[in-house]
Amino acid sequence: MAHRVVPLDLRAGQQRTPDFLALNPRGKVPVLRLHSLGAPPLVLAQSNAILLYLAQQAGGTLLPRENNASAPLAFERFFFYVTDVIAPSHTSFFLKNEGCEEGRRLMERRSLDALLASETFLENAPFMAGQSFTLADIAAVSIVAALSSSIDWAQHPRLRRWFADVMARPGVRRGMAAFD
Repeated sequence: MAHRVVPLDLRAGQQRTPDFLALNPRGKVPVLRLHSLGAPPLVLAQSNAILLYLAQQAGGTLLPRENNASAPLAFERFFFYVTDVIAPSHTSFFLKNEGCEEGRRLMERRSLDALLASETFLENAPFMAGQSFTLADIAAVSIVAALSSSIDWAQHPRLRRWFADVMARPGVRRGMAAFD
């Protein structure tokens, strides 16, 4: 899918400009703006909605089709990362900004514990939801990258192998470059 990444300097507050707030009144990133002929642009301003939309557009490669036996597992693992790992991490970030250190540490630990427990997903499969790279791996790789300095990689060899393999994928490297 042809796209253009528009970098924002969050430290400079570019997500608070009137133009950006017109796309997402909460001033959060990412935002996906889709143009189609004869219709106003569709704006998706919630990261998980963006991921699901893009996975659906990938023709069954990132999200197995409903009649595929691996589809329920791909959904379950995607939502595991979204709710059990990423959500507490976001809460930790919020609590840090509010000066609530005890709450920040609690949520950070909860997020990391869930992430480390997910290594069991890799016991008999190369990817988080089985034999194929899916939306679950996309959700997982971003949070693993964010928490990588907190992971004792020697204690988590399957997670280390998965992370190295996924980070070596050209599409993942391109996607992660948006965080630079």
